[in-house]
Amino acid sequence: MPKMKSNRGAAKRFKRTAKGGFKRNQSHRRHILTKKSSKRKRQLGSPARIHEADAAMVRRMLPYA
Repeated sequence: MPKMKSNRGAAKRFKRTAKGGFKRNQSHRRHILTKKSSKRKRQLGSPARIHEADAAMVRRMLPYA
């Protein structure tokens, strides 16, 4: 049986954490930054966790992560 393929779009967006969850980057940090406060921009820079409801879908897209 051939190897399974990872979803390349998901592989670029999600990384596995040490405890087995997934982390992701937050949106709204690319452009139109002038109207956003410094606090908001700073907090958007930190990674967020994938919600448990979506974790199974991400796990299926990334079989070797």
